[in-house]
Amino acid sequence: MSTNPVAIVGAGWAGLATAVTLARAGIGVNLYESARQTGGRARRLAFKQRSVDNGQHLFLGAYRETLKLMQIIGVDPGKLFLRQPLSLTALHQEGQSMSLKTPHLPAPLHLLWGLLTAKGLDKRDRLRAIQFGIKLKLGKLSPAGDCDVTSLLLRHKQTARLREAFWDPLVLAIMNTPPENASAEIFIQVLQDAFLYRRHDADLLFAKSDLGRLFPDPATDFIEQHNGHVHLASRITTIDIENNSVRGMEADGSHHQCEQVVLAVQPHTALRLLPQHPSLKSLQRALQQFDYAPICTVYLEYPRHVTLPEPMIGMLGGIGQWAFDRQFCGQAGLIAVIISADGPHMAMDNERLADTVTEELARLFPHWPPPLDKYTVREKRATFLCHNGINSYRPDNRTAIDGLWLAGDYTRTGYPATLEGAIRSGVQCAEQIIHTLR
Repeated sequence: MSTNPVAIVGAGWAGLATAVTLARAGIGVNLYESARQTGGRARRLAFKQRSVDNGQHLFLGAYRETLKLMQIIGVDPGKLFLRQPLSLTALHQEGQSMSLKTPHLPAPLHLLWGLLTAKGLDKRDRLRAIQFGIKLKLGKLSPAGDCDVTSLLLRHKQTARLREAFWDPLVLAIMNTPPENASAEIFIQVLQDAFLYRRHDADLLFAKSDLGRLFPDPATDFIEQHNGHVHLASRITTIDIENNSVRGMEADGSHHQCEQVVLAVQPHTALRLLPQHPSLKSLQRALQQFDYAPICTVYLEYPRHVTLPEPMIGMLGGIGQWAFDRQFCGQAGLIAVIISADGPHMAMDNERLADTVTEELARLFPHWPPPLDKYTVREKRATFLCHNGINSYRPDNRTAIDGLWLAGDYTRTGYPATLEGAIRSGVQCAEQIIHTLR
């Protein structure tokens, strides 16, 4: 077994998950991050005297690997999450609304009952939704080959109202991809994990702290306490390959000897770091096929008494898609509005975008006073575009070069670009390295 530490490039959630799993197994780790903090695309930001996130995230009870890894590094999910049974309320700019609440019944009866009693849907809408849920349970949704989600919904006779008020916002929230482009195969996988096995898999988990305290900070401490090292503001430029095996890499102008390197970065960055080698040509072609989708988060600071009727509500008929009440983070009066995927909002400057979202909230809640401050965060490459057919070229963790590995939500996890997908990929990669070394 090699005595050289495993080198991991990228301290996002996938890189941290890889490092934690290796360190826990007693394998040395050097984790390199070009930024001055860990967390990658899910990190802490400063807004005045508050700590916010570069994107508002929602966790699910079905995020098994994420919750398991948090417990390993000493984080108690019971204390850092507000956990609620699935409840979705969507308000339309023109006054219509839809709400769904699931009761304490075994899966998937809780979902079927929630659809049966959903408000804002007529009898035909509810019947079609229940039929869809039954087919999900019986495994009769999956098409012969992958298709887009809109085609899937039309094939199973989901009504226009049901698609507008329920399915389409859900697809955008889960996959950050418009339903007319999104992979039905991946969407079905997420629905199965969330709704078919355990009732609490569909629970909504709202983080009570910023994302840094939730995982990156304690993961970094865990790695350092288990004889690993985290190197911030450290940029990797070259990976050395000899006889189809990794021999080392260049970091900040210095050569580091290593025999195992994990690229835990986005596909376009991995493509830049991969050396020109005949064995890597097919991987490079696959990475070139990935496209990206943005996510915008608009933070609006209101007086402390301003609250949403629920921790999260859907917004229909405008630019804003989901609004979160950050009082569950101890930030009373702070509302975060999410806008997923591309759209006309990307042509707006930050001030106009925040003003537009403010106007939409004012129509939904006319008794609210104007916000005291606004802060817009744009992550232009927030996720890979999860379009239909993408599973056919998502790469494995292991590459054709001995000792060169990939970790990231874009690898072959079966999941969209979520934190759970990143954690799963990191754990899978580490487990394969442990097996290889031992």
